[in-house]
Amino acid sequence: MTGHSEPHVRWERDGTHTACLTFSHPRLRNALTLSMYDELEKACDEIDAADGVRVTVVRGAGEAAFAAGTDIREFTSFTSGADGIAYEHRVGRAVDRLAALRMPTIAIVRGPAVGAGTILAASCDIVLATPDATFGAPIGRTLGNCLAPAALARLYTGFGRSRTLQALYTAQLITAAQAHETGFVSEIVPPEALEERAAELSSRIAGCAPLTLAALKEADRRVLATTVPAHADDLYATCYGSRDFAEGVTAFLTKRAPVWEGR
Repeated sequence: MTGHSEPHVRWERDGTHTACLTFSHPRLRNALTLSMYDELEKACDEIDAADGVRVTVVRGAGEAAFAAGTDIREFTSFTSGADGIAYEHRVGRAVDRLAALRMPTIAIVRGPAVGAGTILAASCDIVLATPDATFGAPIGRTLGNCLAPAALARLYTGFGRSRTLQALYTAQLITAAQAHETGFVSEIVPPEALEERAAELSSRIAGCAPLTLAALKEADRRVLATTVPAHADDLYATCYGSRDFAEGVTAFLTKRAPVWEGR
C-alpha cells in the first residue's frame, strides 16, 4: 500500500481473506494514468502471491467515481499508430492481469465507470453498483480511438452483443438499471449500504473451498479466451495514427466538440 497523494493504484488486506484494490486519482474521477496501469499489474501479482487471499474487492477512491477511463493527457504525446499499439498492449496487460487473478473479484461501482473503467469492471466477476452508476465507452463521440477485441468480448458477455454495439455506435452510456437488466451488474445497492453488502459477499465467498474458487476462475477465463482474436494491431494503428484521433484528444482537453474528417 502507498500513502502518497499522486495518482496511484494501491492494495491492502482487509481481514484474513480479502484484498482491497483501489484506483486513486480523485481530481480526474480516478482516470488511470499509464503508470497506474503498470501499478495495477504489479498489485495483482502481489495479491496473487499473498497467502490466504480468497477474494479481491476493486473500487475507485472516494465516492465520486469508479474510474473515468484513461487520463486523456497521456495521449498528447502520441505521434503515430505505433504509439497506439504500444498503449493498447500496455493497458491490455493490466486488464488481463486483473481478470486473471486466481480468486473471485467484486467491483464496487459508484458513479461513472466509463471507457477503461467499464473494461476494468467487466474484468471483475461480480459488479455491485449504486443507482447513479454509468457504463460505456463513448469514444465515437470523444476521442476517435478503438477498443481491443478482448474488451469487446468482455462487454458482449456482460451486456450482450446488440446492447454493447448500440451503445458504442451511438456513443451513449448505459445506466445502472440497464446494466442490471442485462446481468452486467449483479446488484444495485444504495450508496449507504454498498460497503456492507460487499463485505457480506466477500465473507461468503471466503468461506468457500479455495481450490474450487480458483478452478471456477480458470474455467471462466478459458471460456472467454476461446472467443477472443489474437490481436488488432492494424485497427490500433489506423485509429491512433489518424488525424481524427489527434483532433479528438485536442477537442477533449479544450472542451469543444471534435470535427471529424475520417482520416
